[in-house]
Amino acid sequence: MSPEPLPMHPARQYAPVEGTTVKCSLCSHRCTIRDGKTGICRVRVNRNGTLYAATYGKISAEAIDPIEKKPLFHYLPGTTSYSLGSIGCNFHCKHCQNWHISAADIETFRLRDLSPAEGVSRAVAAGCKSIAWTYNEPTIWHEYASDMGRLARERDLGTVYVTNGYITEEALDELSPMLEAFRVDLKAFSDSFYREICGAHLQPVLDATIRAKELGMHIETVTLVIPGLNDAPEETGSLISWVHEHLGPDTPMHFTAFHPDYQMQDRQATPVRLLEKICDRAREAGMRYVYMGNVFGHPYEHTYCPACGALLIERSGYAVAFRQLEGDACSQCGEKIALRTHAGT
Repeated sequence: MSPEPLPMHPARQYAPVEGTTVKCSLCSHRCTIRDGKTGICRVRVNRNGTLYAATYGKISAEAIDPIEKKPLFHYLPGTTSYSLGSIGCNFHCKHCQNWHISAADIETFRLRDLSPAEGVSRAVAAGCKSIAWTYNEPTIWHEYASDMGRLARERDLGTVYVTNGYITEEALDELSPMLEAFRVDLKAFSDSFYREICGAHLQPVLDATIRAKELGMHIETVTLVIPGLNDAPEETGSLISWVHEHLGPDTPMHFTAFHPDYQMQDRQATPVRLLEKICDRAREAGMRYVYMGNVFGHPYEHTYCPACGALLIERSGYAVAFRQLEGDACSQCGEKIALRTHAGT
């Protein structure tokens, strides 16, 4: 006998189209889904005209992580984040480092049950200051994250999406009462990269990130620099200019080193000197908080005062030491630093 199908939770963010066909409005693919089929994400399934969130309450990964691992450097720095992942993704990145869960099949992958209330209780018991939906794309976990997030905010926990940013405005608006931090991948600044490498488009990511900013979310961007694909000076320069203009010079930008993985084993790892050049260019363009990722022990891991240059937060991997910082101000010159040190602020 075949196993019983996983219990399903009714989805939100969709509408009937014709007969039993529905149109999902959760992510920017806006999939039209026929009866018995799923969207591109493979975890939102149409059954007789009702869309279900197949991974609601189903987790593949649970950990207590330093918030810096997300990476978030200006949101609750030095704290831990209760981190959850499931399976599926609305992208199909050839270089995905979590491909074993993002590309997993819900019918065969072993998932564990965790209710929203139990997740919040575990976060509090562990002394975490936030909950992060991460490891795979949280957008497609919409109902579960929404429900847990509302409970988390009642317990004064911060809330974090580690996201590719391919979420619709209406779905993001629905999340906004509970979601505080939007740590978004800006994978490249060309639509061809998004189409060929990720199976998506650039503009919806930019639009969603602007909307998250308008909704008051804390934004930090991450760009994985892949030699020969998204590292051209013109492209990285345009990316930096876009962030400066639309998100502001106080937006933390992370440029991280690529390591060969999944379907992209033929590319070399990112040279440190290349990352240094991009980070230098970002600072020269007026970005005040620029960081290098996946390169431990580099000065670009630290936070410096943009006014006087004092070392404020020193990092070595995920270890954090606060130096010349008093609350959210530089103790040397009094410059206010763009930090969220408490959830809800």
